[in-house]
Amino acid sequence: MAQESTPPPVTPPPPPSLEQAPPSPAMVKDKGDLPPAPAPAPAPAPEPADEAESPGAKGKELQGPTLPPPPEGEQKDSRSSSLAAMMGKEESVSSPQPPPEEKTEVTEKSAATKEEVVAVAVADTGKEKQVQEHKVPQTLVSFKEESNLVSDLSGIERKALEELKQLVQEALNTHQFSTAPKKDERQSVIVTQEAQTTQETSKNEASASESDVSTEIKPPAETQESKVEETPEKESQEVAKEEQKAAPSPEEITIWGIPLLKDDRSDVVLLKFLRARDFKVSDAFVMIKNTIQWRRDFKIDELVDEDLGDDLEKVVFMHGYDREGHPVCYNVYGEFQNKELYQKTFSDEEKRLKFLRWRIQFLERSIRKLDFSPSGISTVFQVNDLKNSPGPGKRELRLATKQALLLLQDNYPEFVAKQVFINVPWWYLAFYTMISPFMTQRTKSKFVFAGPSKSAETLFKYVSPEQVPIQYGGLSVDFCDCNPEFTFADPATEITVKPATKQTVEIIIYEKCFIVWELRVVGWEVSYSAEFVPDSKDAYTIIMTKPTKMTPTNEPVVSNSFKVGELGKILLTVDNSTSKKKKLLYRFKINPFSD
Repeated sequence: MAQESTPPPVTPPPPPSLEQAPPSPAMVKDKGDLPPAPAPAPAPAPEPADEAESPGAKGKELQGPTLPPPPEGEQKDSRSSSLAAMMGKEESVSSPQPPPEEKTEVTEKSAATKEEVVAVAVADTGKEKQVQEHKVPQTLVSFKEESNLVSDLSGIERKALEELKQLVQEALNTHQFSTAPKKDERQSVIVTQEAQTTQETSKNEASASESDVSTEIKPPAETQESKVEETPEKESQEVAKEEQKAAPSPEEITIWGIPLLKDDRSDVVLLKFLRARDFKVSDAFVMIKNTIQWRRDFKIDELVDEDLGDDLEKVVFMHGYDREGHPVCYNVYGEFQNKELYQKTFSDEEKRLKFLRWRIQFLERSIRKLDFSPSGISTVFQVNDLKNSPGPGKRELRLATKQALLLLQDNYPEFVAKQVFINVPWWYLAFYTMISPFMTQRTKSKFVFAGPSKSAETLFKYVSPEQVPIQYGGLSVDFCDCNPEFTFADPATEITVKPATKQTVEIIIYEKCFIVWELRVVGWEVSYSAEFVPDSKDAYTIIMTKPTKMTPTNEPVVSNSFKVGELGKILLTVDNSTSKKKKLLYRFKINPFSD
C-alpha cells in the first residue's frame, strides 16, 4: 500500500576477493630451459624467491615474503654469482671448444639472460609488494560457502569423503578413538586366530580326504558329495559366529551431538574437517582424532549442562539471521571496558580458563541448534564489535584471545560463514597482524572490516535492517515489550538519502484504518516531519510531527500511529542538509476498522 518517492536503493556489489599472485611464468621458464649439467654437476641454480601462496595454505605461511632456506651443499652466493654458475653450465655442455666468434655470442646471450632474469626478479618483487598491500584488513573479501550435498561435490572431493569415511569406520571398529588395545594383547589375539585357522584347515583337509576315499568304495556318490560340501560350510559359519563374538562391537562417537556414520548428517561433519585441511584425507583424519580426544579431555558433554553464570551474556549473544538464513552471533568487546568485569574475567589463569569454558559452552549450545542435514545451514554469521574495545596493551585479554582462537580453530572447523568486524579502531591493524599468523588463509578470506562510519552500511549488506539490533543501526528490539507492533517478520525498506536533498515517503490510504509506522535515519543529523494530506480538496492537511532537527542523541527510532477517518496519504519527510549520504529505514502496518 506504500509507494516510495524514489526507487529502492541499489545494494553495492560485494568487493572483489583478494587473490594471491601466481608464480612468475618467466622464472619457471628460465629454470626449465637450463641445459642438464654433466656429472659431476655444479651447484644448482637458486629457486625463485617468494612465490605467492595458494589460497588453501596455512595462515602461518602468510606472515610476509621470506626467502626459502638454501638446500644442503649450496653456497649462499648473490644472484649474480648464481647466474655466473648458470652461464658456466651452459658453456660446459658443448664438448668441442667453440671458435672465438661463437664464444662472444654465447657471452652476449648469457649476459642478456642475466639481465632478463634480474628484470623478472624485480618485476616479481613489485608484484609481491602489491600483494602485501592488498592484505590490509580494511579490504573487503568475498567468500562463497560451498554446498554439503554429495551430488554437488567434485569427483576429488567425493573420493576424499569416501576415503575418510572408511578410515573413520575402521577406527570405530578397532576403537582407535578411545583406548587402543595393548601390543601384547594384539599379538595374543593374532596367534590364537592363526592357531584356530590352522586347526580348521587340517580338519577340512582330513574330512576332504576321507570323503574322497568313501566315494570310491561306497555308493551312492551324490549323498557323499553333499556331505562333503555341507561340512566346510557349517564349519565356516561357526567360525564366523565365533569371530563375531570375539570381536568388540564398533564404538559410538558423537561430535556436536551428531553420531558419526549413522546418517547423512555425519557427511556434513566430515566435510568440515576435510575443508579445514584442503581435502587431505590423512590430515583431516588426524584432526578428527585430536578433536575427539580434546572433547573427551575437556568433558564437553558435561560442560554443555553446567551453570557458569550470566555475567557475560552482554559480551556474546545470538540475535536474528542474515540474508541467507545463518544465525547471527554478536561479540561485544567494549563490555570489557568495565574494569570490574575485566578483572573478574581475565585477572589470572584460573579466571581466563573459566572464560574459555564459558565461551566454548556458548558455542557448543549454539552449534547444537544448527541444521546438519546436507541441505541445511550449519554455519554462523559472526559480528565482532570493537567499539571501546580495550587496546592491545591489555596483556590478559590478548592471551585469552590467542588461546581461544587456537582452540576454536583446531576443534570447531568451518562453523563461520562470515566474520564482520565493525567499529574497527586504528590500532586493530597491528593487533590483526599479530594474530594473523595463527589463522588459515581460508579463515582470513571470510573477514570483512568496517570503520565506525561504515559499520551499519556494511551490516546491511549481509543482514536485513529488521534483523539488526537497534544499537547497530537496525530496527530490531530483543527481549523487550516496548515495540510489540513489529517483529523479525516485518520487513523494512531501505532508502539512501543523497546529500543536500529531501526524501519523502508517501503512504497511500485507501480505507479507514489505524496505521502505525517506525522510521530511523542512521546517525540522524537530519530534519524529520510527518503529515496527513486528505484526498478531499476542502479538507485540511493534518500535521502530525512538525519539522524537527534530529541528532544522534535523540531516540534511534521514531514510532508513531494515526487513526485515519478518510482517504488520503501520509507523508514522511527527511531533509538531509549535510554533505554526507544517509540511510533511511522505515516500515508500517495498516489495520482496517469499521465505524
